Amino acid sequence: MIERDITKRLTTLFGQYPFVTVTGPRQSGKTTLCRAVFPDLQYTNLEAPDRRDFAESDPRGFLAQLGDGAIIDEIQHVPELLSYLQVLADERGRNGQFVLTGSEQFRLSDAIGQSLAGRTALLRLLPFSLAERERTGASGAIDDIIYSGFYPRILDQGLEPRQALGDYFETYVERDVRRLGGIRNLSAFRLFVRLCAGRVGQLLNLSSLGSDAGVSHTTAREWLTILETSYVVFQLPPFHANIRKRLVKSPKLYFYDVGLAAYLLGIESEQQVATHPLRGALFENVVVAEALKHRFNQGLQPNVAFFRDSRGLECDLLYETGSGVRAIEIKSGATVASDYFTALNRVGELLPAVSGKAVVYGGTDRQRRSDCEVVPLSGLTSVLGQDGGGT
Repeated sequence: MIERDITKRLTTLFGQYPFVTVTGPRQSGKTTLCRAVFPDLQYTNLEAPDRRDFAESDPRGFLAQLGDGAIIDEIQHVPELLSYLQVLADERGRNGQFVLTGSEQFRLSDAIGQSLAGRTALLRLLPFSLAERERTGASGAIDDIIYSGFYPRILDQGLEPRQALGDYFETYVERDVRRLGGIRNLSAFRLFVRLCAGRVGQLLNLSSLGSDAGVSHTTAREWLTILETSYVVFQLPPFHANIRKRLVKSPKLYFYDVGLAAYLLGIESEQQVATHPLRGALFENVVVAEALKHRFNQGLQPNVAFFRDSRGLECDLLYETGSGVRAIEIKSGATVASDYFTALNRVGELLPAVSGKAVVYGGTDRQRRSDCEVVPLSGLTSVLGQDGGGT
């Protein structure tokens, strides 16, 4: 198994809470991670119909056969089980009892909030980080990163990305989307998701998105919620500051995995990425998603945003830490241009909280300007730094 960056945080929290709950997209490696880190715990998967039926019809009997502790996979299928787990854990009165996993973030979060509040640590495991991807021996070329993405199975087993991501998407639509949303018009939903991929890195406009997909604004909002619930897309919020500037209020749209976005855009090879008109937006998606992974792998809240005012002054990524805000400009070009720093410096002057500035670009060299770092994609982690643990 490829060593996951979140492992240390997972083991620490398991010793501090009765439960640890790990959520994330399907095939992000949750089961593999938990079984590797806790080999002595029994394992059961509620995706299996017979196990799910057992848990639903006889929760006490189901838990009794798990012994002193267990890994319970896809717990969102039987949310009622959480109340029985809470009683059992309270009776035992010790930490390190159960590891729960799930792939539906909002539904699972609501259920946990009602039953396990204060008793479970919450972790989110996304597909591989850049460092984890490198450990597989995969190419570090930007176009290959965009084309193949970060799903562990594709990289571990050397699968052809287009085939594997196509299978992933179709399985997702047929299984999760039907269950989550009761969507009848699957062809319209598929179009909607592809249109989302075409808007990576753009301000979210649900009216425009719905119109292009041939559905109402309300339906577009519902469908977007389904995509967020199942860890397909996320919204990057705008930064709010008490300054005399009119700031945009709309979030930006990104995919948790850039490879899936590339597949949905119809990209069929690494070579096609190089000339694709959305290459810059996809590169930006890689960087923003990596910042999220960096926070999540430390057990921290996202604390990421972007800045844009009504006149178009923009900073692609603001990364908050305990020591201030790091302002990051994202450029896919391989050559550093002087205008890369113009907006970054103006934003730094406007926001007193900015304690560091960086440009992440598509080249290979590192540079140190007077008050700004310039790093290739592989140097992003050094810009983000270590923020410390948390829950």
